Amino acid sequence: MDDPRLWQRLGRPAISQRTLHRRVREVACWRRTRLVAKGDPDRDQVLAALRQTIATLLPGTVVLAEDETHPNLLPWVRSTWIANGTRQQVMTPGTNRRRTIFGAVDLHTGRFCYQISRKAVSASFTAFLARLLAAYPAAPLVAVVCDNVIIHHSKIVQRWLATHPRIQVLHGARYSPHDNPVERIWAALKAWLANSPTLTIQGRVRQVHAFFRQRSPAQLLATAVPSSSPWLPQEYVQNFRPAA
Repeated sequence: MDDPRLWQRLGRPAISQRTLHRRVREVACWRRTRLVAKGDPDRDQVLAALRQTIATLLPGTVVLAEDETHPNLLPWVRSTWIANGTRQQVMTPGTNRRRTIFGAVDLHTGRFCYQISRKAVSASFTAFLARLLAAYPAAPLVAVVCDNVIIHHSKIVQRWLATHPRIQVLHGARYSPHDNPVERIWAALKAWLANSPTLTIQGRVRQVHAFFRQRSPAQLLATAVPSSSPWLPQEYVQNFRPAA
């Protein structure tokens, strides 16, 4: 809002617009608002139950944090260093396209498993769960902690889980994406893809593969920072550091 409009909105106070400008800049600045999740009213109870469940899992259980993201053919645009007097231009595709990435990070080792699908549907999620089972053939149980979107607890998923007892899907609090360690890996991926257009969606997929090839499990674990997640009981946070 510019100064004349602000001066009018404040009821035309008995000060000059120049003084108003100076006073406003002393206590405020002009910036974009930020969207935040509304939060789960039962957050404390849900997290306490989740931590209790994780603390009582079978010895040798693999605990994974899982989430999805959706890279577009239209690139994300971020601030970058640009020489004075110039402005970087990022070409846009004629028609935008997208893919879905299912990803899960091992909260002990940082091993990251992912799968790129055309859509985020229940069948794609169960296919990813099958891949996680195959990735840990010797684990007595694979516990996958995720959010509450419909594809994580649909009837298709429930029927699939009933026939695969070696995997267990756990849920965190609703509307709380900041609790999920994988969100920080997605943030790093999006920053890496920003300002980098490709001609085809296949080119974008190759960029995603390149991102994960260039990062070790230790680097991904450091990016995910699972110790900051309220999903994990205190004992788990203390014990995962030597394993990493």
